[in-house]
Amino acid sequence: MRVSIGLPVEDWRACGDAARQAEEDGADAVTASELKHDPFAPLAFAAVATQRVSLVTSVAIAFPRSPMIVANQAWDLHSHSRGRFVVGLGSQVKAHNERRFSTPWIAPAARLGEYCDALRAIFRCWEYGEKLDFHGKYYNFSLMTPEFSPPPQKLPLPPIAMAAVGPLMLKMAARHADSVRLHSFATRDYLEQVVRPMLAEELAACGKSFDNFEITGGGFVATGPDREAVRQAAEKVRYRVAFYGSTPAYRGVFDLHGLSDLGPRLTDLSKQGKWSEMAAQVPDDVLDLFVARATYDELPAAIEKRYGGIVDAVSIDFAAGTSSATRRDVIAAVQRISSRFKGFRT
Repeated sequence: MRVSIGLPVEDWRACGDAARQAEEDGADAVTASELKHDPFAPLAFAAVATQRVSLVTSVAIAFPRSPMIVANQAWDLHSHSRGRFVVGLGSQVKAHNERRFSTPWIAPAARLGEYCDALRAIFRCWEYGEKLDFHGKYYNFSLMTPEFSPPPQKLPLPPIAMAAVGPLMLKMAARHADSVRLHSFATRDYLEQVVRPMLAEELAACGKSFDNFEITGGGFVATGPDREAVRQAAEKVRYRVAFYGSTPAYRGVFDLHGLSDLGPRLTDLSKQGKWSEMAAQVPDDVLDLFVARATYDELPAAIEKRYGGIVDAVSIDFAAGTSSATRRDVIAAVQRISSRFKGFRT
């Protein structure tokens, strides 16, 4: 199993050192999220500070950005990292697109699938000199002059990962992406009963397999050196479960576990602005559906129980001050958990 570590995206000066430390500790990838900060710039600092780890946006919100803009950013990161960048994309939800980004919400699954195809058309134009002639339902690209075309990299094209929760987006990820980045709001039952079978069917239909299609995430990890640290980490996860559970689009996960009444309760509290009260609605038995929580010495076993056999990569956030020796031991133990993924197709 592959292990990724998130970068401190709020502090660019710290990103290079954090990425270098993650690499020295044996991590497979470093990621940059898009919540309060841009996800691309921190990876530039990581790119020039490392030699081996993959660099992943986890995830960049697609629709407010033209595929051409993302292609340029991806091309530069891929070039300066010598082929280690993975384009992680997500749709976000309707309210954020329309009200936070002022972006139309149109057929998000189909549109994101086409977005991936458009990116590849641009990449092929730059790398192989193909004529840019992409005409889709949502995106059209047909102009690329030498002045605006970066030189070929002589590298495999950047892989594309798609964030997915529901059935339509999962199917699009299997058809159009190289990887699926599962939402943290997921349980093992949901992954086994809904996600994995759906991906298997779609991958087979388009001549792909799990050998070259990476499945990342699908839950939370709460850890630390002792029980109190784990408890504190788990409380942060409890809030995240409540926050995500308040979004109607994610209620299918609750429904699978007979928790259909919990989602509307959380939605009502969010509409009232009672954010601090939402976490209390998530009891321990519900929390444990979403998280692998354990001290460092017990974490590999907890991750294998929660994720083993169904995902290829997890993200671990170590507590500040954790020694490199401990980080290396935990990462190495998690990496010994078997997974199907053998690498992206080139």
